[in-house]
Amino acid sequence: MMKNSTLYLLFIMMLAAACSTTRKLQPGQVLYTGAVVKLNPDTPAVKDQKTFQKELETRLRPLPNKKLLGWRYKLFFYNMVREPKKKKGIKYWIKYKLGEPPVLMSQVKTVNNVNILRSYMSSKGFLQNNGSGEAVTEEKTGKVVYTIYSGPRYTINRVLFPKAGINELSTIIDSAKGATLVKKGAYYDLDIMKEERERIDNLLKEKGYFYFNPDFLLFRADSTIGGDRVNLDLVLKDNTPREAIHPYYIRNIDIFPNYSLRRDSSIRTSSPVIFKDFTIYDPARLYKPRLFEDLIFFQKGARYNRTDHSLSLNRLVNIGTFRFVKAEFNPVDSVPGNDQLDLNFLLTSSKKNALSLSLTGTSKSNNFVGSEVKITHTNKNLFHGAEQLNLSLSGGFEKQFSGQSSNAASYSLGAQARLLVPRFVFFNTGTHNAYVPKTHFTIGSQLLNRSNYYTLISGQGEIGYIWKGNEFNEHTLNPISISYIRTANTTDSFSRMLAKVPSLRNNFENQFIIGSNYTFTYTNQMQTARKNNFLFTGSVETAGNLINAFLKKDSDGVKRLFNTATNQFVRLEADLRDYHKIKEGLIWANRVNIGYGIPYGNSTTLPYVRQFFAGGSNDIRAFRSRSLGPGTFNINADSLNLFADQGGDIKVMLNTELRAKLFSVIQGAIFIDAGNIWLARQDTSRPGGQFHLANVFSQMAVGGGVGLRVDAKIFVIRFDLATPFRKPYLPAGQRWVFDQMHFSDSRWRKQNLIFNIGIGYPF
Repeated sequence: MMKNSTLYLLFIMMLAAACSTTRKLQPGQVLYTGAVVKLNPDTPAVKDQKTFQKELETRLRPLPNKKLLGWRYKLFFYNMVREPKKKKGIKYWIKYKLGEPPVLMSQVKTVNNVNILRSYMSSKGFLQNNGSGEAVTEEKTGKVVYTIYSGPRYTINRVLFPKAGINELSTIIDSAKGATLVKKGAYYDLDIMKEERERIDNLLKEKGYFYFNPDFLLFRADSTIGGDRVNLDLVLKDNTPREAIHPYYIRNIDIFPNYSLRRDSSIRTSSPVIFKDFTIYDPARLYKPRLFEDLIFFQKGARYNRTDHSLSLNRLVNIGTFRFVKAEFNPVDSVPGNDQLDLNFLLTSSKKNALSLSLTGTSKSNNFVGSEVKITHTNKNLFHGAEQLNLSLSGGFEKQFSGQSSNAASYSLGAQARLLVPRFVFFNTGTHNAYVPKTHFTIGSQLLNRSNYYTLISGQGEIGYIWKGNEFNEHTLNPISISYIRTANTTDSFSRMLAKVPSLRNNFENQFIIGSNYTFTYTNQMQTARKNNFLFTGSVETAGNLINAFLKKDSDGVKRLFNTATNQFVRLEADLRDYHKIKEGLIWANRVNIGYGIPYGNSTTLPYVRQFFAGGSNDIRAFRSRSLGPGTFNINADSLNLFADQGGDIKVMLNTELRAKLFSVIQGAIFIDAGNIWLARQDTSRPGGQFHLANVFSQMAVGGGVGLRVDAKIFVIRFDLATPFRKPYLPAGQRWVFDQMHFSDSRWRKQNLIFNIGIGYPF
């Protein structure tokens, strides 16, 4: 009875909210609720008719008031408060930020919309289309029904290009007509013709035609030949200026590395430095001349080409030293046929020193889950070659809010020095894309304190290379990576944990990790217009092979360096994330994360800082941080309430999350997480922890819940409430726990509702 009453009340509230959207309209005003496009309603359909109909609908204006589950929520907020006296305050925010004024039928220009729809159909080859629009009103609401008849779609009968031999320009166009986008037999399409003009423009820019423009090209169409076909002739417009049809050559290349309008004249009259093809005006000697050899691709006497132009600008921007970059091309009076350009690079330097403060959410299998504050000092031109030195201090914490036995808080402190050199040091491969390769030298240390258990002190040094193959992928190779880990300040609680799981002792012994690692990243997330974006990160790390070849075993069979064990393992990890835009403001996000570590030789398990963990705010959110696994093992099965810190050699994790924008900066989410960790070898103190492929799915933990996010673009604060659906440590056949859910039971809530607070999205 109670449930039915609740549903009835909810229905009444939604109905009342719907009515409230029209009750404040003035006499004669009619609320516009949208439009319907009927394409060929009583004539034969054309190919891809549904696609064309959707395209037509997107071109209609104005858009009706936004709705959520049929409720015009923005209009509701607009009507909730009276007109504010000032353009600030809570009333103004509710009315004009959360809300929006009503869209009225009087704002709809039906004839204009019909013309827009017909124009679009004509651009797609429906040259005989027709259409009309009719307003339909009912009391205080109205809509417009548009009826479009497409007629036949025209195809291309032939395409003629300028004849070769008339001049060099026509010869270049003719020589590349085999790659044309406008093909015989294809549909007439103005968008394709526009792309073809841009293709030819790009081709000519590569051949030195600096002043050419796609608008100088014209497609003449003859649709009178019959058979729903059209002839196309590509011609050069008669009013094309002379400079557009001649190639240009680079005469002088002047570089102004510390340019500003205020000091323009003094810099130009200073004594320059000549370096190869460059004349460099840098009176303060801020930069070494050889820096520009890797950044600027133009050469004296060579023809202008767009590739060199784009690469030079992109490299100058991506190096991170200049905050303003401009390439200035000035024509030079010269003899016809040998037109020349003087090229000036006007570069405004960024401040050499900068201080930044960042607050981030972190989730690393080799560190901690939580939040981190970092302060960084940056020197952007340390040795006058755009070398960047970053000195950072950081502090982080880990705390998971849940109804279970409260976790002891943990914290970390770190320091790091990182030098980035904008080239490959020790060898030169000469990359020729828009991105400057970098060599990094990194040293750092960290203190990780697990309150009431132990303190982990680590130091790290790396030498490596970072480079991009293109805008989508990035490579990081660290041929030399050295880490030292030491455990200190252990407690009685820590000793009790080792007594229960003796094999964990190996994780916390003092140890070296000496090896190499490589990471590959591919993403198309910068293409925001795509409906589907994804991010892939794959990494491989190997340690101990080279150093152990020179070490001898001790009496206990372990190889040691400076009386400290050296780890030997191979570690692989892959992380794939997919973001599918269902519609504006609604995204379906998915992640697959798989890790596999193989300890061998001098090691029986992965070192603690390289292990995989399961559970936590950015992981499997229905379980406490690092409390899952390995396998079916449960360290607190006998209610010892030990600090869960379970690591493994193998991990499988699956996440799916539906993200919806509710209003303003507030977003909601529904999610399901699944996964676990396992051991590569059998451990008698952790029964059920060894990996067996056949048992992967039967030993998966599953949980789900709801979330609320405040996404202010520059930061994201996340609140997630989750509960377990499946507990892998329960006996087989009893692991699904849906039948045990009792939200009204405070004891159940205390044990099973996990509340996570995070900074940033979980993935």
